[in-house]
Amino acid sequence: MTTLSHPVDHELIQAAADVARTCCRGDNHTVAAAARARDGRIITAVNAYHFTGGPCAELVVIGAAAGQGVHELDTMVAVGDRDRGVIPPCGRCRQVLLDYFPALRVIVGTGDGLRAASVTELLPETYVWADHQLDAE
Repeated sequence: MTTLSHPVDHELIQAAADVARTCCRGDNHTVAAAARARDGRIITAVNAYHFTGGPCAELVVIGAAAGQGVHELDTMVAVGDRDRGVIPPCGRCRQVLLDYFPALRVIVGTGDGLRAASVTELLPETYVWADHQLDAE
């Protein structure tokens, strides 16, 4: 597999870190995410933990973006509360991000090892939800 190097969006990381620091309180909200829209806007959100499996911050960002009329995202990052730094998306989020935004870049890694990886790199040889859809014709 070829890994392409994409620049790391430090402004996006800072936006998620600011939300994690100011909005994550207690066990219900422990991760913040930020995404950059194609038009440059930054959309932020936090997870909504619930014992039934509430949505991760990355999924809440998708809904928040759609609610703001944004349907094209370029880059996303998640940051943990209590200064835990950048955290990678879980498997479910990787699949959803791939299905919604197959060209998305996701910031992963720590410290000097931060990198913007394509979502396809994070989920190689994956099932693509759209592949099972029948043509409308």
